[in-house]
Amino acid sequence: MRIGGLQKNSLIDFPGKVSCVIFSVGCNFRCPYCHNPQLVNNSSGTCSEMEILEFLEQRKGWLDGVVISGGEPTLHADISSFCRKVKRMGFPVKLDTNGSNPVVLENLISRGDLDYIAMDIKTDPVRYAPVIAETCDPESILGSIRMIMNSPIPYEFKTTCVKPLVDESIMDIITGLIRGAGRYALQRFHGENVLNPDFFKNEGTAVGEEEFLKFKALAQNRVKECIIR
Repeated sequence: MRIGGLQKNSLIDFPGKVSCVIFSVGCNFRCPYCHNPQLVNNSSGTCSEMEILEFLEQRKGWLDGVVISGGEPTLHADISSFCRKVKRMGFPVKLDTNGSNPVVLENLISRGDLDYIAMDIKTDPVRYAPVIAETCDPESILGSIRMIMNSPIPYEFKTTCVKPLVDESIMDIITGLIRGAGRYALQRFHGENVLNPDFFKNEGTAVGEEEFLKFKALAQNRVKECIIR
């Protein structure tokens, strides 16, 4: 794994656990609101896998779990072997993914490499191109959604709410796609240190509190739990 950073402690990234967050480098998406722009275009990494494993060895008894985030972790050919190394140390593994690689995701699930999955749904899958990526097959996103919902692993879906990527009609589509899901998180947009600040120069990109409550009310009729964070 090529690793671009490590957050040593987190109380919010792995539900119910004190975790660390490992950030892989490289991403196949270019979300304008991405708050890890330094990871998107970086391919070299700043931490070695050995350094991370040594850190985890020292944190046994202190940490309850490990989050593998990014960037997009499923781009790395050795993601499965890295997950297994972490699990052999006694740590449950949570994966943060954009859902663009359903084949890799299926392999991770079938091999028992994961204990929790969090997938971002950026907007209506047919609208990913060209804002989220120059090209994107909607079926890859839809396939990952179905796979996650049909797996025995605890999971959540999440959407960063920013216009024009999300509005009431798009939220209706997204929540229809995940109808029956266990947990859905509506995330607030924070404009600092984003990948493409020019995208947000026009007025009207922010989602107000009233709209958030409308989104939540819509989602609550379709999923078991909806939270705003």
